[in-house]
Amino acid sequence: MNFVRDDKNERVVSESEAFVPELQLTVGQALPIAANGGRSYLSRDVNGDAGTEAATEDALQQIATGEGQQTLDLIENAPPGPIHTKWGEGFRRYAECMKYIESAEISVPEGGVALPLKYTIHEAPSYSIVPSNALWKDPSRKLDAAALAKDERDNAKRSLYFPQVLKDARRISEYHNGLDPRSAECMDRLGLSLAHCESECENFYDSEEVRRIFYPEMEKLLLEFFPDAVDALVYNHDVFDKDYEGDRTEDQDKKNPGVNANYANLVHNDLNDNSGRVRCRELLTENLRNFGRTQNFTHAQADERMSRRFMSINLAKPMETVEQNPFVLCAWPSFSDQPYINNYRVYDDRVGETTRFTYRSEHDWYWLPLQAPHEVSMLKCYDSVTDGSVSRWSFHSACIDPTAPEDARCRKNVVVRSFVFF
Repeated sequence: MNFVRDDKNERVVSESEAFVPELQLTVGQALPIAANGGRSYLSRDVNGDAGTEAATEDALQQIATGEGQQTLDLIENAPPGPIHTKWGEGFRRYAECMKYIESAEISVPEGGVALPLKYTIHEAPSYSIVPSNALWKDPSRKLDAAALAKDERDNAKRSLYFPQVLKDARRISEYHNGLDPRSAECMDRLGLSLAHCESECENFYDSEEVRRIFYPEMEKLLLEFFPDAVDALVYNHDVFDKDYEGDRTEDQDKKNPGVNANYANLVHNDLNDNSGRVRCRELLTENLRNFGRTQNFTHAQADERMSRRFMSINLAKPMETVEQNPFVLCAWPSFSDQPYINNYRVYDDRVGETTRFTYRSEHDWYWLPLQAPHEVSMLKCYDSVTDGSVSRWSFHSACIDPTAPEDARCRKNVVVRSFVFF
């Protein structure tokens, strides 16, 4: 899909007009693979729908082209064995890729591991209509709903496993000239870092307790970690536990994210050039889906705060030592010039944007083997600085550790999302 760059200045004409940010690409960054000319769907707002109807129509039109089905057919109709792609040889199954890694005798540094990671091979925007969207309950749109549901299922299949080497994040100083992995400098350079936290939160399955105790702990950690910051806002969280036997139900009205049974094992990032700014502003001015401290900024106040540097940081803390399904992070310099691929999450009142990436053998991946409960892994999802002097983001994934024993327990952790303001 062609990308058209919008050179107009960011504008906020009135309190009622939709906020449409200018796409702020990093110096040297390739143009993203995006819909809507690369602009936020807020540019197609109709009667306050935030562009959700336009995004839904674009999703249906893209399905109708058949391009997604062609990618799926390529994978499903390929002969047994590795699939040759322009990025290298990929594998349909984890076990196939692991067998290749073992036969290739890939060397790994101390504390590292070689394993399969899952990347998309579909270079086109994708769409996810969230479960709460009214479309799913509209009897007049059954055919649309069926097409969109199938496409989302198929999108998960438009990916392959590729071999990667993961280094121990605790040893970052060995790979980056003495860089301390527990420093703000590490976050600036690589888009990832580590921190220490002895939380007083006793029950991470109790969303009220997490908000009351853990959110302030993480905000305090961020302000200490970034001494130049003036404020940190933790605005939501997720709990991951495949083996949890209690109630997993999500309840947004009660600010309860539920408990996730699945780990996101596709290489991705949670924000991008558009959504980093849009998500921040809708939190500040609308308090939209904010589980944390209430925000009541006027548009002018939000503009002033966002005129200075701000970042979005995710922080992941285990509830117990991680034995399986570790959380892994990729360092910014190894993909800073690589185009990302937009994924649009379509709600009734907003269109979120996340990103996916295609494979590169030189991606610089890190993990924390047997990550302990006091070890917090931090990744940058967005940075407003675009001059190339700092990382813009890290991308990340979950994976299966082939060195773990068969009875290893699946990861149990809590992930909070935040904005940090300077």
